[in-house]
Parts: sequence; structure tokens; C-alpha cells
Amino acid sequence: MTKKKPTILVVNDDGITAPGIKVLIEEMQKIGHVVVVAPDSPQSGMGHAITIGRPLRLDRIDLYEGVEMYKCSGTPVDCVKLAVNKIFKGRKPDVCVSGINHGLNHSINVLYSGTMSAAVEGAIEGIPSIGFSLDNFAYNADFSHCRPYLISITQQVLVNGLPKGSLLNVNFPNDADIKGIKICRQAGGHYVEEFDERIDPHNRDYYWMTGKFELEDRGEDTDSFALSNGYVAIVPTQFDMTAHHVIPELNSWGFDV
Repeated sequence: MTKKKPTILVVNDDGITAPGIKVLIEEMQKIGHVVVVAPDSPQSGMGHAITIGRPLRLDRIDLYEGVEMYKCSGTPVDCVKLAVNKIFKGRKPDVCVSGINHGLNHSINVLYSGTMSAAVEGAIEGIPSIGFSLDNFAYNADFSHCRPYLISITQQVLVNGLPKGSLLNVNFPNDADIKGIKICRQAGGHYVEEFDERIDPHNRDYYWMTGKFELEDRGEDTDSFALSNGYVAIVPTQFDMTAHHVIPELNSWGFDV
């Protein structure tokens, strides 16, 4: 009896023609039936945005042989929602994989990332989901050292599943000599932004946001530490943002009016 291949939903935020998603598609084809729904243009930094107040377009395209592909005019989260509701029509794929993102999504980046938000939406829909990112923002980034890990990690999720309400955030170092995998926590850090103020031809102010990431967490159990030491970092992530440890303190405040 032939074992049925798993159905794999592939999404991203860099756009349907990005090299990173091509690599992810190629590897997922080795283990399952691939359905791709991705933005028709780059959507980096969109976070968990959804499209409200204007129509969404979903068009079938043929970029890669043997792959069912759709380009979407919306955000990465829109892509997942449309995939579940219109392509799978309520059925659920066996796994949702997002990426490979051109650039890291470690530490606080997880909140801004369209790549991770697409995976989070998959998890909200009850689909085991994984976000993949590489520490290289270049369009022609070399993803070759990521390939075996894409298959290995996805197969482990297919076999073992993930606890309800959770997903995996996977980041790859930009180093072909990977030392292995570390299961980590999210490092503490933030961006120090600057806004370059300029004047447009109509004599109106406008701004370009710049800045840099500052790591505040020197722990050796974090994703930032693992990546800086040549390891693939896997952070189990959740979308329940309740600060459970603060509830007892708030209950002691006495909010009675």
C-alpha cells in the first residue's frame, strides 16, 4: 500500500519570485504535495497585517513544474487565510512552511516579520507551522546549507506534530559550516531607530527610518547566541500573548471603584 504524501502549504513575505521560496519549494517537493500561496510583491515587515477595505486578488500561475501556485495581492497573513478558505476549502494542509526569509527573524524581529506572521496564522488555523529565515538579506543569498535542515525539521513536525497554539521559528546562520541545531528561547533585544528627515520637491517633510538592532540579552540559551556561534536556532513560539506571570500581581492591586 502506497503511503499518501503530506500536503504542504508554502508561503513567504519576500514575494512569490524570491529565491528563498524557490529553495523551500524544491525541498518540500521531495517529501510532499506542494501548494504555494505567496504575495505578488515583497511584504517584509508587514507583521500580522490583513487587508481590509479593498479587494484581494488570487491568481493561479505556473512558475515551477509540478507545483500548484497562486500569487496574492495581499499580505502574508492574507495568503494563509485565502489558502485555507478558498484553495483548501476548509480542509487543512498537513503542514505550513513559511520562507525562506532573506534576513533573520530572531529576537524581537518575530513581532515585525511577515514570514513569521504567516506561520503564526497557520498555527491559529490549527496547522502545524514553521517559519524559516536566513542571516542574509541579499537577493542572491546562498541557501544551499539550509536545504537538509528544511527537510529534517519539517519531517519531524509531520511525524510528531506540535502542541496546540505553538509553532517553530527557525533561523539559519549565514555559514555553510553549521555546527548543529539548538533549541532556544527568544533573546531580549530591540531596535534603536533614527528617522532621517528630508524635504520633498513640494517643500514637505518626509522621513526614512533607519537604525540598528541592539541585543540586551547575553544568555547562552538564546537564538541570538546560537546563531552567532554557528548553530541553527529553533525557538518554539506561541501566539498567546498573555503575560501569565503578571496576573497574580494585578489581582493584588484592587481595581474596585
